[in-house]
Amino acid sequence: MVLKTREKLIEIARQLFAHKGIENTTMNDIASASDKGRRTIYTYFRSKRDIYNAVVKTESDKIIDKLSAILNNPSSPEQKLMDFIFARFEAIKESVTRNGTLKAGFFRDVRKVDRARRTQIASEANILKQILLEGVNAGVFQIRHVEQTATMLILSLQGLDVAYIRDNFSELGIEKLQLREYLRDFILYGIKS
Repeated sequence: MVLKTREKLIEIARQLFAHKGIENTTMNDIASASDKGRRTIYTYFRSKRDIYNAVVKTESDKIIDKLSAILNNPSSPEQKLMDFIFARFEAIKESVTRNGTLKAGFFRDVRKVDRARRTQIASEANILKQILLEGVNAGVFQIRHVEQTATMLILSLQGLDVAYIRDNFSELGIEKLQLREYLRDFILYGIKS
């Protein structure tokens, strides 16, 4: 019951933040929309910032769950790597798009984006590290520093997030299938001849 109430409050807050924006949503709004009193909300969350952080964590957890599922795929390490990259792009795009007004905030407030990303980097890098290790153990990938490579690859992919979300690649004449091919070539084969 306690967990369901907390989850309900997080989902209602997410919807309100997405519709009205964080700044325009009050704790009273959340209480009213959830048919709970303010005291109930303050039982679970100290402040609007606290509930906002819970919303961000819930969204991050959904992304991590999708990415973790790739580890169980029976495909090759190369295929898992590419599946991971594009499942990540799609999951982030879906999260940003689903959250309406938060989408504008995503592009405006770099500090909020950085905070949200920091909480997710370690989890994403851990999943990616497992994929890379599988490839190293299979003799498919030659990586000396797997953990650092996973972190650097996640940071590099983050640099492409906004362009992917905004679909800027198509404006540059790069369609999604081409993007997948170009990233595969770059990541799997590098630039060295």
